[in-house]
Amino acid sequence: MKPFLSAGMLITVSVFGAGLLYGANLLSPPAPTSATISSVASITEFPLAWPKETASGSTHELTYNRAAPAGSQVFWITGQTHDGLARVTLNGQPAFFNMPSGSGPHGIQFDSAGHLWITLEFAGQVVQVDQTTGQILKTIDVSLHSEGSPAPINTHPHGLGVAPDGVTLWFTGKATGTVGRITADGTVTHFALPTVGSVPIYIAAGPDGNMWCTELVGNKIARITPSGVVTEYTIPTPNSRPIGVTPGPDGHSMWFSEEAGNKIGRIDTNTGVLAEYPVPMLHANTILASLAFDTVGNLWTQAYVNQSNPYPAGTDAIVKIDATMTLAPASSQVGGISDVPVTYYEVPTQDTVMHRITQGPDGNIWFTELAADKLGRLEFLDTTAQKSRLLLKKAKSPEAPRKIRPQPEVCG
Repeated sequence: MKPFLSAGMLITVSVFGAGLLYGANLLSPPAPTSATISSVASITEFPLAWPKETASGSTHELTYNRAAPAGSQVFWITGQTHDGLARVTLNGQPAFFNMPSGSGPHGIQFDSAGHLWITLEFAGQVVQVDQTTGQILKTIDVSLHSEGSPAPINTHPHGLGVAPDGVTLWFTGKATGTVGRITADGTVTHFALPTVGSVPIYIAAGPDGNMWCTELVGNKIARITPSGVVTEYTIPTPNSRPIGVTPGPDGHSMWFSEEAGNKIGRIDTNTGVLAEYPVPMLHANTILASLAFDTVGNLWTQAYVNQSNPYPAGTDAIVKIDATMTLAPASSQVGGISDVPVTYYEVPTQDTVMHRITQGPDGNIWFTELAADKLGRLEFLDTTAQKSRLLLKKAKSPEAPRKIRPQPEVCG
């Protein structure tokens, strides 16, 4: 697959100093920021031509096997309404695999043995997939079989996580306000979250040996012990819509993104103390997607124009928050990052509906664009080498008519 082309030219977006290069002008990120960089960042987008066409984009989760030998690692991506998986090489070459019709693949993770697991949200299943053929090797029913219910209740398994033991799988039951545990022998146990209608989204292992999940509508972060004991922590910002959650580099924290709150949150896994850090907004209608740390402790997130409030039009961006954020003070649950460098990297495509982000095995930052059906790569290049590749984009009017891509209401 070729990278996204415009007029026969590779679109790259480069950032010098603290500003976005847009047209002939540098757009400085909103204060507070002290960002300066000496290298050039290039963003390349790889369109994913899913075999099953849908009315709107549906490129969701991405992962890779971190234990695989160097040079053999590839990305695996779920296309939910496309009912497909994509295996994509680091140079953007895809191979597609069909999942059962109407199954809705979403969450995706490798266990410590290198097995690939997928949640089939619409089918109420978690499956193991052959990484060569895409065939389903094992199917686990994760529906609720309740006494008195006329039929099994689909939990809608959404997010998928692997416990610290590398074997036990955990999933979020988006439709039932539950989390589920799958042991090595395939035994499924469901645990209810205390908040009714919580809509749990993402789940990840913490440094404390517990699992942590975000409650999109419940506006809480939940800790789940290996035995299923749940403790919820309320986010101070109302209706913040927490999305991604990931362990911090300090070994005693979990960090999460607030889609509507436009903040990054941190919770101490030892004390339960929670703090929020406002992220400077590029536009008044910007919201956040997921987040990830790189190997040196920088925090990366995704900012994009809310498709439920699409005007005025604006830039979607990858946001880098310097590693010093992990040292930023927190007082009265509000953290200060006024002295933390924040850098924005414009994405060529507008109205992307950003979804997931991670540092790849090549050290670059990779991300999915849900509505645009693209995989993106941000890489840092030598300034001298990049100058000849720079392409300036002409800015469009913020009020210019454009096709608005539908935004899922409770996807996350």
